Amino acid sequence: MNQILNTIFDSINIIIAKSIKGIPGLMAAIIIIILTRFAAEFISQLAEKLGKNTLKSHSLQILLAKITYVFVWVFGILFAAVLAFPGLRLGDIVATLGLSSVAIGFAFQDIFKNFLAGILLLIQEPFRINDQIIVGEYEGTVESISIRTTQIRTYQGERVLLPNSTVFTSAVQVRTAFNHRRTDLGVGVDYNTPLPKAKAILLKTIYEIDDILETPEPEVDLVNFGDSSIDLIVRYWTAPSQVVVRRVQSEAIMAIKAALDAANINIPYPVRTVYHYNQQEFNDYLPSNSKEYTNHR
Repeated sequence: MNQILNTIFDSINIIIAKSIKGIPGLMAAIIIIILTRFAAEFISQLAEKLGKNTLKSHSLQILLAKITYVFVWVFGILFAAVLAFPGLRLGDIVATLGLSSVAIGFAFQDIFKNFLAGILLLIQEPFRINDQIIVGEYEGTVESISIRTTQIRTYQGERVLLPNSTVFTSAVQVRTAFNHRRTDLGVGVDYNTPLPKAKAILLKTIYEIDDILETPEPEVDLVNFGDSSIDLIVRYWTAPSQVVVRRVQSEAIMAIKAALDAANINIPYPVRTVYHYNQQEFNDYLPSNSKEYTNHR
């Protein structure tokens, strides 16, 4: 019995001795992790400044800063692990990662997928920071592209975080991809209106509105014989920003209404003809050979 107790006490003493011996390594590892945090932020800022001086693309500047940040963290964690566990070698770490890569892949597949999609978005640049885009039911201004999400600010002042993989695999409408953007504004005029006169008035009105570009030139097309009007479409170009598009559209509607009123050209209301009849006298549900149907005829 005494021999068993002595064995237990010896084992406990060995464990305590190893624990005490490993305390300096653990403390050093904690210090390394803390220093890694500050080093990652500092080196990331240096990489961002270097990117601004050497790279023209803002997206590539962001990508350089993010890759540098992740690399510093990976190096710091590996270094801390070696200090905390002196017997651990880089080969052992690589072997462990190789054996557990399948499990890690399943556990973090969404994170890896979004991370790779974010890198591809930054490299390919289908859109840039401050571009106005539409992804699915969301529309707004791109504020940032992080490791996991693309952040947009909607026109209502709301923040939407979209997974990078969703953005990468979805159809994205970039409204500010070019220097100008076209607006199609529908107008209806009365059937008695001289169409050349109406077209000339609309073109003259559009040319007089500020912020409408002269190149490409505005156009007026006759497109349809409507129920109560002849329909035209006024096509003009402005700067692509949503603020400019909406403001110019409001100005165009007011100017067109004033110009047509001054020329005595009516913008007609829909016209409907309604027929009233006595439902007791006429019944469409009676068969054609019925007595009542014959009497009514």
